[in-house]
Amino acid sequence: MRFGLNSFLYTSPFTTASVGLFKKFKAWGYDTVEIPIEDPSHIDPVKVKAAADKAGIAIGSVCAAMGPGRDFRGTDEEQATGMAYCMALVDQAAIMGCPSLIGPIYSVVGKADAVAPAQQKVEWALVVKNLKVLARHAEAKGVTLCIEPLNRFETDFLNTCDQGLRLIKAVKSPAVKLHLDTFHMNIEEKNQAAAIRKAGKLLGHFHACGSDRGTPGGDHIDWPSIVKALKAIGYKGDVVVESFTTDVKVIARAAAIWRKIEPKRDDISVNGIKFLRKAFK
Repeated sequence: MRFGLNSFLYTSPFTTASVGLFKKFKAWGYDTVEIPIEDPSHIDPVKVKAAADKAGIAIGSVCAAMGPGRDFRGTDEEQATGMAYCMALVDQAAIMGCPSLIGPIYSVVGKADAVAPAQQKVEWALVVKNLKVLARHAEAKGVTLCIEPLNRFETDFLNTCDQGLRLIKAVKSPAVKLHLDTFHMNIEEKNQAAAIRKAGKLLGHFHACGSDRGTPGGDHIDWPSIVKALKAIGYKGDVVVESFTTDVKVIARAAAIWRKIEPKRDDISVNGIKFLRKAFK
């Protein structure tokens, strides 16, 4: 099991010039870095991989930023735009030796509304159709798609582990797995450990985030039961700290971070990895 840090804590957008962060992350004790790529043109994947190799840190995952215009259940144009974007991220992940493309790879984030049952079926079919196409490309490139349910305030499409597993079953690809996040699960799951156990071998990626989207361990989440569940299912993937602060204004606004969660953002990085290494001993 490896421990990683999402670069949104320090920068948006991540560009090739952002690779200076790698040395700092490695010095704090992280094994991997998770890179949200907001636009494929922002990075040179060859240079980013070289910088990671030099720093001695792996690029553990590429995070899809499903912003406006990228929607597998939207208009024809939005579906095409989303597909082109995700296809490009799969290609870049492969070049960087990165095993996973993760996140809400199904719809624009923030699209959350009451949808009639008939329309739900239409949207579900569109997402399945698009994910099947993307999954075939990911299989060919040796990249796994890890689909993340989000909380009800960020999407109406996929909120729970059960819904995520249903989607994976519908897509029917060995390149598609589940991505669970403690922040979202804290809102949507009745029991986080039980959800992890239900995911089992289909769990491909895991975000460790405090209940207030701050430092894992400095919150009310039942971490011992989560650790026990991850070990019980034999989870070998990355455990990534994905937390946010008010320092990166664009992300703070997108994630509704209106106050300082911790005195300094380095507190999240430094204390987060210390907690995880101790918790997973």
